Amino acid sequence: MVFDHLAHEALAERHTLILDHYEARKKQADGALKDAVPYKPVPPDLLYLSPENLIASLGPREAIDFTAFDAPDAGAKKVFRAGSRHGRSFVEERADPNANVFDVVVKHISDERAGRRRVIVAGWTEGSLDRLGQILVEHHLGNLKPVATLAEAERLEPGQAALAVLPLESGFETEKLVVVAEQDILGDRLIRRSKRKKRASDFIAEASALSSGDIVVHADHGIGRFIGLRTIEAVGAPHDCLEIHYAGDDRLFLPVENIELLSRYGSDSAEATLDKLGGGAWQSRKARLKKRLLDMAGQLIRIAAERQMRAAPALVPAEGLYGEFAARFPYEETDDQQTAIDSVMDDLGAGKPMDRLICGDVGFGKTEVALRAAFIGAMEGFQVAIVVPTTLLSRQHFKTFSQRFSGLPIRVAQASRLVGAKELAETKKGIAEGQIDIVVGTHALLGSSISFKNLGLLIIDEEQHFGVKHKERLKDLKTDVHVLTLSATPIPRTLQLALTGVRELSLIATPPVDRLAVRTFISPFDPLVIRETLLRERYRGGHSFYVVPRISDLAEIHDFLRESVPELKVAVAHGQMPPGELDDIMNAFYDGQYDVLLSTTIVESGLDIPTANTLIVHRADMFGLSQLYQLRGRVGRSKVRAYALFTLPANRKLTDTAERRLKVLQSLDTLGAGFQLASHDLDIRGAGNLLGEEQSGHIKEVGFELYQQMLEEAVAEVKDSGEVQDGGWSPQIAVGTAVMIPESYVPDLQLRLALYRRLGDLENTEEIDAFGAELIDRFGPLPEEVEHLLKIVFIKALCRKANVEKLDAGPKGVVIHFRKREFPNPVGLVKLIGEQGSLAKIRPDQSVVFSRDWATPEKRLAGSAVVMTQLARLVEKAA
Repeated sequence: MVFDHLAHEALAERHTLILDHYEARKKQADGALKDAVPYKPVPPDLLYLSPENLIASLGPREAIDFTAFDAPDAGAKKVFRAGSRHGRSFVEERADPNANVFDVVVKHISDERAGRRRVIVAGWTEGSLDRLGQILVEHHLGNLKPVATLAEAERLEPGQAALAVLPLESGFETEKLVVVAEQDILGDRLIRRSKRKKRASDFIAEASALSSGDIVVHADHGIGRFIGLRTIEAVGAPHDCLEIHYAGDDRLFLPVENIELLSRYGSDSAEATLDKLGGGAWQSRKARLKKRLLDMAGQLIRIAAERQMRAAPALVPAEGLYGEFAARFPYEETDDQQTAIDSVMDDLGAGKPMDRLICGDVGFGKTEVALRAAFIGAMEGFQVAIVVPTTLLSRQHFKTFSQRFSGLPIRVAQASRLVGAKELAETKKGIAEGQIDIVVGTHALLGSSISFKNLGLLIIDEEQHFGVKHKERLKDLKTDVHVLTLSATPIPRTLQLALTGVRELSLIATPPVDRLAVRTFISPFDPLVIRETLLRERYRGGHSFYVVPRISDLAEIHDFLRESVPELKVAVAHGQMPPGELDDIMNAFYDGQYDVLLSTTIVESGLDIPTANTLIVHRADMFGLSQLYQLRGRVGRSKVRAYALFTLPANRKLTDTAERRLKVLQSLDTLGAGFQLASHDLDIRGAGNLLGEEQSGHIKEVGFELYQQMLEEAVAEVKDSGEVQDGGWSPQIAVGTAVMIPESYVPDLQLRLALYRRLGDLENTEEIDAFGAELIDRFGPLPEEVEHLLKIVFIKALCRKANVEKLDAGPKGVVIHFRKREFPNPVGLVKLIGEQGSLAKIRPDQSVVFSRDWATPEKRLAGSAVVMTQLARLVEKAA
């Protein structure tokens, strides 16, 4: 066994810690709190060896130090010099648009092999290495042997090349060995992070997977009940299908590659009535709804068009002054942030009312976008109003705006209940007379007693917290002014307006440099864990939030904290306190006079305290998904790793919704997940009313997911943008081969269904390759049936592009049926058939036959892909 540096000290320290934990558990009060976990600790000597016993059992040992420099200890018995250095990184070739990096890599590897050095190409995972190996083989690099370890690689013959899975971010070279890392070839895109980000969005697809008994909607056949996966024989080969039951015990078996025709009905499935398979009721209902949706889309577009027709002041910044103001921003803008700023500046200068939603995680720089927009508006002589949901956020924004605008001829004021009556009266007067340029406030700004002399820009922060009346007042204000909305998790209705293209949307999904994701833990309520968590934060010089769902919980938790962590100073805050008292507490906490802020969800919106890096939420099951996400965003706003602990009652079963909500939140621990979370919320809750009550009736007719898709299509159709998505069809492909994810490969039924659901959304080669690589990483080498399934999905994507409704491939060739008997490039098709001679012909029913000799399923799959690629290229030429 090899001991690392200071291993013995670490062992002794660990043993002491174990003993301390045991003593603390023993002393824990029997009935600390009703939600606490009952513990009966096991004595450490029954679980662990003592350091002395461990070392005695290991016998003689040797400590080895690893260093990048010369041996620091001149008297060391043995010094081993590895003699390695950094390898080639191919940076210049990647940056050159005219260079092919793979050709350069292949030449480099060939040269090294010619010099009798062994070469290893290192991939991050099995999947990515598999893809990389295929690309290198395509670029004529042969004889690549897979190896499992560096030791195995060193046994290679000199001049041989190999592939290995190694967690390297850059390559290296020794006298006899050259290692080229995946990132050297593909770029410095930190594979681990991109993989985690991908998994976050994939999790939402997997979390919304179908379960047996779910009410589903088939685009062609209507509402049915999903029963489960069935493997049936199709053209002599096993094929996975989804079994759906309809009224009258009718059954439909849908091939898994066409799963995108299915959507979940939504949250009100108990009220759904099953359709009759083959009956006309569904099609007529769908047609009626499409007509109504076109009317609604027309109304939405009309509202947006009327807004565009109105004139609004064109606000263009003075170059020198704006540059100076932007230079006051102490950080470097992220790419997303700069794009959002540019979009806002373009909107402001267009002479039409801006209506833009900036969606970005807490702390990702939305406020900076607002500051720059406010600067442009105020310097052009117009008033700017920033409306926020809470007094705390108002105070914080007021402070931020005052600091950034100090020294400029711009007057910033605040209007909220934290401002005294006399000062508020002066502020109102200043707004009415135009003496105040920028005002930050709560819904007090929306009161009828406030009138603006020359309002040019309205900035709304965290609009999901405003009530209906306040939103109506906002509508009145918004008629001919520029509007900028900021939100981390927008309300579903707002998000739907943005996704359907009615509102402009800017996403800031890139975290600031050095920002770390918040570590999220979910556990039963445990006094000892809470004590350790709070003390650990205190000892590293930070502060903690402790959030409870109800005001009535504050007293109990306050007593618990006084008893469990008497070393810490605890402040209590809630929204029903007198404004002055609340402000004093928040100021004191901000200034570091308290270690813990115990509060209700008053800290949910926008509060920015960089030293607060631990959050504990009591009874997390009582909060909504968006609320929990916002709360978690209150910590982790500096370069220090932050922690969020969501506690649950120890002896109560969670509802399914609460459990699912917490699972989603724990999985979305990447930075920038707020937009995905809002999309998930939209999926669970529905969008609310876009224009009125009747919308919910429409959703009941076809289910939420299909309704959303139909609305997007209707909006695109009314816009006449040429992007109408005819989404209600899916190509049928038969090649007489096994198409499935075998149970032996992915045993979990729910997970198989989730993977099929994700498969239905894949649209191009890159996505299909990445999905295949992920399967290899998660479940091992792909079985033949899965390889065939991925090829079928690729052919299906080509079929959609070429308007092919059905493809039948057999030993003698392939028959292709076009949807509605139409092909977008008929002249090109006739020419292609003419070039084929007797090997291709058009039938009377307008289908096309290509005669081929395809004896095996592999030949049929490869040949069908070639034919469909030709047809897809013809369509591209016609466009």
